[in-house]
Amino acid sequence: MSSRNGAIIEVTGLTKRYGEVLAVDDISFDVIEGEVFGFLGPNGAGKTTTINMLTGLGRLDRGTVRIGGIECTQNPKAAQHLLGIVPDESNLYPELTGFENLSFCGALYGMRRSEREGRARDLLKVFGLTDAADRKFETYSKGMKRKLTFAAGIVHEPPILFLDEPTTRIDVASARQVRQIVSDLHRQGVTIFFTTHYIEEAERLCERIAFIVNGRIVKAERTSDLLQPVKGRNVLLLSVSGFGDDLRDAMTAAFPAYLFESVGRGQIRVESTDTINVAPLTRFLDERGIQVAEARRHLPSLEDIFVEVTGIEADLMKRDKERAGGGRGANS
Repeated sequence: MSSRNGAIIEVTGLTKRYGEVLAVDDISFDVIEGEVFGFLGPNGAGKTTTINMLTGLGRLDRGTVRIGGIECTQNPKAAQHLLGIVPDESNLYPELTGFENLSFCGALYGMRRSEREGRARDLLKVFGLTDAADRKFETYSKGMKRKLTFAAGIVHEPPILFLDEPTTRIDVASARQVRQIVSDLHRQGVTIFFTTHYIEEAERLCERIAFIVNGRIVKAERTSDLLQPVKGRNVLLLSVSGFGDDLRDAMTAAFPAYLFESVGRGQIRVESTDTINVAPLTRFLDERGIQVAEARRHLPSLEDIFVEVTGIEADLMKRDKERAGGGRGANS
């Protein structure tokens, strides 16, 4: 089913405007058959707009899209039978039960009644929703709604799955279960296109990651290659009573092997390729009347790479999503 270089999704020059807003700006990428491909960026970066164009829910202004060897540029729905879609907002019917919703989705994909009803029961069990099978969807909790929406996206066992923020706004236990199901599907050979605000989630699940900011892909590499530059770094975070330019200059002069940076009110980030010895640092600060409330080691991660590449702090992305309250704009 895959084509160039083993790619099952091939995107070239994809562009989309909403009036004066350039939501997706001439992006190109491939997704290899059987991989989990992460699309990582802040709210408004163009993630959902890209998914909508790839899945036939939105028309592109310019570019080409090929999925599973099928040309989809002129006919966006040509490859829809290959796709499973889990949108960032539920698209199920509130007046139907969980079982009825899954059965109806199966019917939309042409599944026979016995096949779709059996599949619905299996998925309700997998997602821990068997006891809620006969309850109306509108009575479900947020976590339950998210899980049933996920189940509806895979009821027809698609070879390609699009997940748009699958763990946003759900409880920890439900998010853990969703991540486990993503891992299980990956082991079964399903190709997964995965958008998220959560960098640690992308690092855990994705084999390759593209960073998208303001509609443009600023970096796209294998996760292991992205992490390579931070391997061998040692990082220490010190919570102190005060830190300014003068103190940073003094610490740099006293400890030339270390890099010092203020990363927030009352917090110093210390980085070195050598082992960082805490005692001399705390003694140095104490002699200058600076109290150290906490010293903790930090393992460099994909978050560090994301901040370096995009200039966007990961916690700002999370707060942005929480403020949005689940709503999405044209270029979310």
